[in-house]
Amino acid sequence: MQRAIAGYVTYGSIRTFAAWVLLFLCAFAGQASAALSVSPTTVALSAGTYVTARISGASGQIQAETSNTAVASVSLSNVSNSSATLNVFGNGPGSATVSVRDARSHVVSVAVTVSGSNAMTVSPTSLSVVAKSNAILTASKVSGTLTASSSATGVATVSVSGNVVTVRGIAPGSTLVSVKDRRTTVNVPVTVTSGTSTSGGKFSLLAWNDLGMHCMDGKDYSMFSILPPYNNLHAQLVNAGTGKAVTTGVTLTYEAVADPSGSINTSSVHKTNFWSWSKVLYGASPASDVGLTGNPVPSIIAKPMALSAVNGWFEATALPMTPYDDAGAKNYYPTVKVVAKDTTGKVLASTITVLPVSDEITCAACHASRPVTETNKARLAAKPAVGWVNDSNLENDWKKNILRLHDEKQSGNAVYMAALASKGMPNGLYASALAGTPTLCASCHASNALPGTGVTGISSMTSALHTKHSTALDPTNLLTLDSSTNRNSCYLCHPGSVTKCLRGAMGNAVDASGNATMGCQSCHGNMSKVGDPTRVGWLQEPNCQACHYNGQRTTSAVDAAGNLVKPTDTRFATSPDMPSKGFSLFRFSKGHGGMQCESCHGATHAEYPSSHVNDNLQSIALQGYAGTVRECSVCHSTTPMTATGGPHGMHTIGSSWVSQHGDMVGSSGTTNCAACHGVDYRGSPLAQVKVARTYSIEGRTQSFAAGQNIGCYDCHNGPRP
Repeated sequence: MQRAIAGYVTYGSIRTFAAWVLLFLCAFAGQASAALSVSPTTVALSAGTYVTARISGASGQIQAETSNTAVASVSLSNVSNSSATLNVFGNGPGSATVSVRDARSHVVSVAVTVSGSNAMTVSPTSLSVVAKSNAILTASKVSGTLTASSSATGVATVSVSGNVVTVRGIAPGSTLVSVKDRRTTVNVPVTVTSGTSTSGGKFSLLAWNDLGMHCMDGKDYSMFSILPPYNNLHAQLVNAGTGKAVTTGVTLTYEAVADPSGSINTSSVHKTNFWSWSKVLYGASPASDVGLTGNPVPSIIAKPMALSAVNGWFEATALPMTPYDDAGAKNYYPTVKVVAKDTTGKVLASTITVLPVSDEITCAACHASRPVTETNKARLAAKPAVGWVNDSNLENDWKKNILRLHDEKQSGNAVYMAALASKGMPNGLYASALAGTPTLCASCHASNALPGTGVTGISSMTSALHTKHSTALDPTNLLTLDSSTNRNSCYLCHPGSVTKCLRGAMGNAVDASGNATMGCQSCHGNMSKVGDPTRVGWLQEPNCQACHYNGQRTTSAVDAAGNLVKPTDTRFATSPDMPSKGFSLFRFSKGHGGMQCESCHGATHAEYPSSHVNDNLQSIALQGYAGTVRECSVCHSTTPMTATGGPHGMHTIGSSWVSQHGDMVGSSGTTNCAACHGVDYRGSPLAQVKVARTYSIEGRTQSFAAGQNIGCYDCHNGPRP
């Protein structure tokens, strides 16, 4: 029995052993459930954001640390005896490991990956600015409100407008500018220099695009071409010590730069097939990413600009821009940086401007293939007799329909047939394009945008298109395009409905109800006027004095008959005989100090202030706010005191004028004042304060709100107190 008991476990002993095992397992299970854990153990987030993870099973004090604070930082919240919330903050792109431990030295690792796609960035990452001048920082991907501060306001001050931070150099030294949005702080080291160089003094650089919007045909040139990718960049450098433009002893370059949204455009060759067809269409075979005059598209490598001695500006012509950035996103307003250097290579000044480009020039509203159920008269009128092409390539579809219709309409025209024969296209434009030979529209229809084009006896491009379509119906309302009084009819073909070509001060003018007060017809007249065969396209255009005269700002440059208004007042007039005798174009005109009108007022159709932030970057950098460059300090180190020697016969503006104008007006009289301040001297829009100002006047302080019209009665009892 004893052996049996020794060799075999009795029932009682089994029950005791089972109880012991059960207690052990329970204890073990309790221990297991209390083990430190973190969920999840892998997290991914964007810089400027944060995620949370749950810590449980801890024993005693909980700690967390990161292996790389530049990538991620951590904190704990909702802490209890055994649990907490782990907060992981993304600081910058990269990878890090977060280690969580408790009092028993149990450690759990959390893998963290931070991307920078949604984090605010600021460009440039460091800045050098000359004392008494401005430079800009552009913030991209801003979340919430943008603010900025300087750690040393005696060295530099800052102001914010939209996504742009203007840094004003006060005195030589260094400071740290902190740019903040809702999630991120970016610190930018700023150095302020005295501005002395081998060329001496302070310089300001102004750059612009000549038209406000350049059009191109789009991605495909295999059917026909109206316009190539062709953007013109102009710039003038001003020596603020002399107030004069500098044309010798300096070099100017251009390069691509990211805009405030982070978009950058450094190449065009993979965004259009222009280079595959340039020889057939334009008789030239430039290298990839090089334009028709030999200048390359802006890239990260700076390229030289050339001096135009005739115009007194530096230029880079025919830049082959496309409206697609390097990420493939549409951007009609790509930005470019222009830099001026002296002969030693020292940077004198730099600026950022826009090279606007649109492929929205389209005829698809009427000429795109339609279903058999189509009943719209305007679209049916555009249908070729043999039917729509119905090409699955939407861009080529409407182009093929036009070529087919053009051949049909002109089939009995001897001049047309002779032109086809001379071009080696006896079977017509449509057949030629299908066979691999597209046509340049201007090869028959002359265009001053493409000098040397056209065939004698065939109407010019502008006349052919606008005259023919003046009687065409608008597919949206079935009224003739000629009868339209707003820009919508023009935007059916010209870049507008998305691009917003007309986006400057005049295009943005509205009445009390918010309706636009000016459209394309306000300056150009209706479509039949634009298409008048006697009109010289691209040269016979409206000018500034047609609306700006005798102290007025009217909203129509044409009279009731559609003819250009021609006042005798030339205060705001464009330069006569520019670019050639008998014409007077804003984009070729010069004004105060020999500066181009566009350098201070902005490009045609995009006059300051523009509705698009990229257009305003330069004026904000130069003077601290968006608008016509009007601050004397931009081009003058020492503000000159004059009653009539400023732009358009203006007086000096600012505190120096406020303190001294009484004596000057007393000696010269008040007649000149009425041109801007009104015949009643109570102010007009021409005497409007663009930013809030405060002056010390006769022992008291006088403040003016932005947008306030200034008159003599604001400070005195009229012009003769």
